Amino acid sequence: MEIEHASHCTYRIRYHMVFVVKYCKAMIDREKMEFLKSILLEIGERYWFKFDAIGIEKDYFHVVLGAAPRYSPSKIMQIIKSLTARGLFKRYPEIKKELWGGEFWTDGGHIDTVSEYGGLEKIKRYVEEQGGNITQLQLSDFQ
Repeated sequence: MEIEHASHCTYRIRYHMVFVVKYCKAMIDREKMEFLKSILLEIGERYWFKFDAIGIEKDYFHVVLGAAPRYSPSKIMQIIKSLTARGLFKRYPEIKKELWGGEFWTDGGHIDTVSEYGGLEKIKRYVEEQGGNITQLQLSDFQ
């Protein structure tokens, strides 16, 4: 893992985050996965997040990313949730009918910090190996 540079600091921070679709509904297919990836790339450019990998199942997705210390982990999760949900609802308005209340993601989620000393590669491998059944997981690599 490389040391990143910001205007007044250097850092080496990686997170593993898990986002769950509201009501655990199976809403993410291959087409939506590719669209989510494009949204994440735009988010990365705007907020200087570095996405390493995503693993998507039909009702949730994992993401491994790095971010500057100016953002708290919960703020990073909030940014990703709000912008991906907004983009998905705009592109696929029919999914809003499936989710009462107009929210795509659950209120919660999961966040791990990841170290380059065994942790980063382990967690990337874990994300990549989720759902051995090919109908269950779709993986996209950002490298």
